[in-house]
Amino acid sequence: MSWSCEYRKGIAMPAVDIGIDLGTSSILVCSSGKGIILKEPSVVAYDKDNEKVIAMGEEARQMIGKTPGNIIAIRPLRQGVIADYSITEKMLKYFISKAIGRRAFRKPRITICIPSGVTEVEKKAVEEATYQAGAREVFLIEEPIAAAIGAGIDVNRPCGNMIVDIGGGTTDMAIISLGSTVVSNSIKVAGDNFDEAIMRHVRKNHNLFIGEQMAESIKIKIGTVWENSEVKTMEVKGRNVITGLPKVTTLTSEEIRQALKDCTLQILDGIHSVLEQTPPELAADIVDRGIVLTGGGAMLDGMENLVEQKTGINTLLAQDPMLAVAVGTGKYAKVAAQMP
Repeated sequence: MSWSCEYRKGIAMPAVDIGIDLGTSSILVCSSGKGIILKEPSVVAYDKDNEKVIAMGEEARQMIGKTPGNIIAIRPLRQGVIADYSITEKMLKYFISKAIGRRAFRKPRITICIPSGVTEVEKKAVEEATYQAGAREVFLIEEPIAAAIGAGIDVNRPCGNMIVDIGGGTTDMAIISLGSTVVSNSIKVAGDNFDEAIMRHVRKNHNLFIGEQMAESIKIKIGTVWENSEVKTMEVKGRNVITGLPKVTTLTSEEIRQALKDCTLQILDGIHSVLEQTPPELAADIVDRGIVLTGGGAMLDGMENLVEQKTGINTLLAQDPMLAVAVGTGKYAKVAAQMP
């Protein structure tokens, strides 16, 4: 059975089978017929006084750190799991409605991806929130399998494939064979931890308070984990820790590499742990086929070089690594919908 999404040219079909990458930092929705149809930050702006949601997605993300006391911009998902059930339910309902539009005549069948290390209780919470948000049927798929499918790997073959998905809240790594995970590991160190590490470094070494959005901008523009990368600089604005006044300072990519060192070491330790538990025959396949990196965190400059250096295994960055999990979930949604 082909994993590829079907596209019926010229026919406006109601989107009734969709896959959702329910990420800590962003939500991506993939239709079984149209590919990625929605990508929004998983942020909700909430009015505490009136107990009312006032914005979601990109509009809410722009409010982070800039709201009055009665309004808070929150991420209802933390480290890959639901931290606020009711807000997550409302957010899912909003994004599902936005994705399928008014032309859908019946509730959608939804496939939603989850980190490989979640508990049964956490799985049930995701499933219930999706049903409450308006799903007709709910299927769950582990992130590493979704990432592998989205990266173009034939996961049903009897050979080992290693996938490392560095997302916003978790890094999931797994050895996949015959459509299932043989060995897997999920650690709560990923993109959000990179941002926090940058914020701590700037505060400690430059006496400067910066926000999450500035830290993310630094990570994207000059962030690196590879010591041989080209040195880049960036002007950063924030609030002086001592005087309380606005301040401008200049950061280098080498500083950021040092700031991210602890996080990257934890990810490398997780990869080593999975490789150590891999059966010999599958380990031989990994040597031949290499390690595939997906997720936004994998796009950090030099990440594939670092993993390859530390493991001795050829490491590749998937095409469109940020979209791999969502695309894989959407492709699985089509197959899951045909199951009896």
